[in-house]
Amino acid sequence: MENKIILGISTCLLGEEVRYDGGHKLDRFIRDTLGKYVDFVPVCPEVECGMSIPREALRLVGDPDNPRLVTQKTEVDYTDQMQGWGRNRLKDLEGRELCGYIFKSRSPSSGMERIKVYQENGMPVNKGVGIWARMVMDHFPDLPVEDDGRLHDPVLRENFITRIFVFQRWRELVRSAKTLGGLVDFHSRHKLLIMAHHVPTYRELGKLVAAGKQMPVDELFATYLHKLHYALRLHSTTKKNVNVLHHLMGYFKKDLTKDEKQELLDIIDEYKSGNLPLIVPVTLINHYVRKYDQPYLHTQYYLNPHPLELKLRNHV
Repeated sequence: MENKIILGISTCLLGEEVRYDGGHKLDRFIRDTLGKYVDFVPVCPEVECGMSIPREALRLVGDPDNPRLVTQKTEVDYTDQMQGWGRNRLKDLEGRELCGYIFKSRSPSSGMERIKVYQENGMPVNKGVGIWARMVMDHFPDLPVEDDGRLHDPVLRENFITRIFVFQRWRELVRSAKTLGGLVDFHSRHKLLIMAHHVPTYRELGKLVAAGKQMPVDELFATYLHKLHYALRLHSTTKKNVNVLHHLMGYFKKDLTKDEKQELLDIIDEYKSGNLPLIVPVTLINHYVRKYDQPYLHTQYYLNPHPLELKLRNHV
């Protein structure tokens, strides 16, 4: 990729002391490891909308589907202030070409799910979405999003980072070749990756691209992106990956020796049984791609969806 991935992020996750208590919530994986491949656009909705550091803690109250953002003790309502600021900030973010967003978990402003919303009886229900997080997700419905807490799960981490790399390639496609031919090439390179997430959508996208001449290009691209986003949000499971790995084997049916075929089958079975991580069969297949010069598989992002240095497939 020519450019770094651009991610929106809650400012406190980068170590900036903007929290209500004057502290931060530095996440070293995000800042130091993932940060080698991305440029961050930090956002602290509380500070940017005019609140001080330190400040009284906030919480959500009322209707879980449309809560108010108020201070915990004095009950000052900051909902309108934050939403007014937020509408202008969203316009700014439109020009940043974001490829994803990392929210602060459990935050009444930036939490993306299961945020406590306090009821009249003083008891909370964990059904809320942070005021700012909801605005971002509503405004950018196809943008990959995640929170820092969920990124500690290896499966969720691998899924999110796969999605932001795909979205970056999508951004480059739209900038350089927003044509049916460009979309055909993009889809061809991502076919097996999509298959590993959701076979029905993989088939839908194939039909969509095949019939692409029948749609205006803007509508075609918007429809494709929406379906792609839906598919990649679904997690790639061991069963789905085994299906793709066997599919990949089919490209070598005239090349592999009997021993090579058996070795690959054995390693896939070990992965299926949970004894090996996904990186092991994928590494062996990449070896065969080079050894037998399989041109189609050279282009498949399933085999190299993100930098090996991130070690994401070592744990799934």
